[in-house]
Amino acid sequence: MPKLRIIGPGRAGLSMAGALSGTDFDVIEVLGRHDPVDQAAEGVDLVVIATPDDAITEVAAAIAGNDTTVIAHLSGSLGLEVLDPHPVRAAVHPLVALPDAATGARRLRDHVWFAVCGHPIVRDLVGALGGRPFEVADHHRVAYHAAAVIASNHLVALLGQAERVARRAGVPFDAILDLARVTFDNVVELGPAAALTGPAARGDEATIVRHLAALPAEERSAYEAMAQQARRLAGRHLVAPPTAEERS
Repeated sequence: MPKLRIIGPGRAGLSMAGALSGTDFDVIEVLGRHDPVDQAAEGVDLVVIATPDDAITEVAAAIAGNDTTVIAHLSGSLGLEVLDPHPVRAAVHPLVALPDAATGARRLRDHVWFAVCGHPIVRDLVGALGGRPFEVADHHRVAYHAAAVIASNHLVALLGQAERVARRAGVPFDAILDLARVTFDNVVELGPAAALTGPAARGDEATIVRHLAALPAEERSAYEAMAQQARRLAGRHLVAPPTAEERS
């Protein structure tokens, strides 16, 4: 049974520790901010650094290395170079939101996708969780993580905007969420381009101008940006943002 230590008792680290309970991987301990990490690689097959990204290099450098223990991190956007000077390195990033340790542990065992690179022990770890690994090379990890942020964080922000605008019109947010669910199902079934509907898809620029006129000023830039992305997806010409006179 492979043994590992986790450094970082935040949401990601505790989610991973909880998810691995009862699997073929034995979590020896989870080290926190004030615990010494210099001997973290002793007596284990894998060390997983689950700290914030900006602390990974410092934490990795503080670990006394050896030629057999794999030093890995959970970052989505960083490559293996942040784990220098360790000779045996890896990265494993769960492509799922981990809002708290209990929810995160449950989700990590729900056949989720993991971006991996480096030593194959991380594929074994993903297998122990029942996950689905895919390889992301170092030079693609920033773009991969950007895609993940767009799909998750930006989607939440857009729904937050939809909630604000719907509230102004007296529309229940549940009605908007039902629309979003059906739209997501369409994307799954048809792909983004075929699932696209609405004024930008059909070239109805007059409606877009009316939308912008009806929106509060602080909501317009996000709408304009997404209208441009919808035009691009539909294969239509991008349009310059309307002037203040056109909005009024």
